[in-house]
Amino acid sequence: MAPLTLWIGFHLLVLALLALDLGFFHRRAKAITPRNAAVTSALWVLLALAFDAGIFFRMGAQHALDFFTGYVIEYALSLDNIFVIAVLFRYFRVPDSSQHRVLVWGVLGALVMRGSLVAAGAVLLQRFSWALFLLGLFLIYTGIHMFFHKPEAMDPEKNPLLRWARRILPLTSDYRGNSFFVRENGRRLATPLLLVVLAVEVTDAAFALDSVPAIFAITRDPFIVYTSNVFAVLGLRALYFLLAALLPHFRYLSHGLAVVLIFVGTKMLVEKWVSISTPVSLLAIAVILAASLLASRIIPPTSIPEG
Repeated sequence: MAPLTLWIGFHLLVLALLALDLGFFHRRAKAITPRNAAVTSALWVLLALAFDAGIFFRMGAQHALDFFTGYVIEYALSLDNIFVIAVLFRYFRVPDSSQHRVLVWGVLGALVMRGSLVAAGAVLLQRFSWALFLLGLFLIYTGIHMFFHKPEAMDPEKNPLLRWARRILPLTSDYRGNSFFVRENGRRLATPLLLVVLAVEVTDAAFALDSVPAIFAITRDPFIVYTSNVFAVLGLRALYFLLAALLPHFRYLSHGLAVVLIFVGTKMLVEKWVSISTPVSLLAIAVILAASLLASRIIPPTSIPEG
């Protein structure tokens, strides 16, 4: 179990990184270029690897390997999240200059959501050993559902939160810069940008229910589960701007992510009888993702019906 000083130090590090990113590098609202997104993505990955090196020297090789595997799982699963965010941005016609601000609020909400789920999961698994079996079944079910349902086919109109918000909130007919609320004729009105943030938060909450249990299949250490989640989430904004335009070309990536969830869920189910080591899990996940990417490039779009 990580000491309190590590938890405090990690949160101070995250606050410093967010302050540097939002207060210096992305202080002004503007469209993010692919080059900027590539550099920023590389920096977040390097920071995660540097943190993992710190875990190696402070907590040992096994914890470092667990962090790296958890980070890879979370980073890979975030690709499916990017699919859905891209759909939302197209549906709401979010201006390029406003997309970064939406994702900033999405990341902040995701950090709170992931922290709550990690804490709840750690307590659940500590008190009820059978909870691991239920989480495994849930991941397998989610993987099967993901395999046969394309994330890009999601219909925002069916989101109950958005329907509720439209009934309750007085809305402007168009965007007003990067404002969530404006005052017109003495009335305080919400802008469509607020609805987009709500939709992104709900989307991340749904994906967090998959990704957090998946990392618990690798390690039970809440510190490793939480920190690997956080570093993957911190890099999500840059990853979106880097890959959003490319993801439609990787048609079978979501199928590969689904198989990853099924594999991790199966690992949870058989853990009592069959021990699958972290290196083997990492290798299996890498092979599954590589196969899905390769299939997307070499199989013609009409050869296999997509789910």
